Amino acid sequence: MTTTTHHPADRRLKRSCLGSLAVSAWLLMTSALASASELPKGHFLLPETGNMVGENYTVTASNEDTLLDIARAHNVGYEEIRMANPDVSIWVPGEGTEVTIPGQFILPDAPRTGIVINVAELRLYYYPEVASGEPAVVETYPIGIGRDAYNTPLGITKTTMRLENPAWYPPASIRREAAERGDPPPAVVPPGPDNPLGQFAILLDIPGYLIHGTNQPDGIGMRASRGCIRMHGDDIESIFWRVPVGTQVNIIDAPIKLGWGEQGNAYIQAFASTDEQAFGMDTLLNVIGLIEEHNGQGSANYEQVSRVLEEANGQIVPLS
Repeated sequence: MTTTTHHPADRRLKRSCLGSLAVSAWLLMTSALASASELPKGHFLLPETGNMVGENYTVTASNEDTLLDIARAHNVGYEEIRMANPDVSIWVPGEGTEVTIPGQFILPDAPRTGIVINVAELRLYYYPEVASGEPAVVETYPIGIGRDAYNTPLGITKTTMRLENPAWYPPASIRREAAERGDPPPAVVPPGPDNPLGQFAILLDIPGYLIHGTNQPDGIGMRASRGCIRMHGDDIESIFWRVPVGTQVNIIDAPIKLGWGEQGNAYIQAFASTDEQAFGMDTLLNVIGLIEEHNGQGSANYEQVSRVLEEANGQIVPLS
C-alpha cells in the first residue's frame, strides 16, 4: 500500500507546532492524572508487581445504544465486547440491559518498550517514554488487523514516518478485484471521509504496512484489513504526535496469556488462534508447567486450564 500527503510547508510547520503543544499538554495531564490515579480510559500506571492492569465493570445500555457504540465509548473492540456479552444483541441490546466492559488486561509477555501489538488479542499496547521521576504508564487500544490470506506480519520493526491527511493509492490486488467486480477504483483516493487510511497514518519499516485510522470504525476489533493495523480515529490521533519516528514496534501472536496479580495469584486468558488451529495437548502441558513454575507449589487445575483453552473466549479467568 503506497501513501503520500499533500499540504504546504507552512501548514506542516503550524501542525508541527500544534503537535508539540499537544504533546506538552498530554504530558502535563498525564502527570497530574497519574498522581490522582485518574488516567483516561485505556491508560494505566504500570504495576509494581504482577502484570495486570484495569478492571472489568458493567454499564447500562440506553434505548439508542448498539453494542458497538458502547464498545467504542469504553475502549474495546468488536470481538472483545461480543465475547464478554455473548447473550446480548450486537445491534439492539435493549434499554436497561447490563453490558460487561472487559476493561482488565494482562500485559503482553514482551519488553515494555515502544509499541507492542498482539494480533491474537486484536489490541495495541504503547509504553511511552517518561521523564525522570514520572510514573511509567501503558496505554492500550483496540485494533483491526489483517483478515485471512492477508495476515498482519509478525516481528520487530519500527516507525519510519508520520503522515497527516494521507492520500491512498489502492494496491494492485484491490484494483484487480474491483475491476473483476466491474467497479474499478480511482488511481488515488485523496484525504477526506472516503479515505480508508483516515486522517493519520504511521508508516512501519515493513514495505506497505501502516498503523492508521479508518473510515470504517465498525471493523475495529476484527480481522478485516489487508494486513495494516487500523485504529479508531480518536485513538491514533491521541498517539500520533507522541510516537517518535524510530519507535520500536513488536508485533506478536500470543493467543494464550498468563497473568499474575499483586498478591501472586494466577490468571489465564485465551483467544482463538489466528491460524484457527485448536490448542493441542503440548500447549496445555506447557501452560500447566508455566503456571506451576511461577507459583512454585502444588499443581495447576488441569481441567480448568483445559476448559479455558477450549473456549478461547478472551475472558480472564482466575486459576484456583
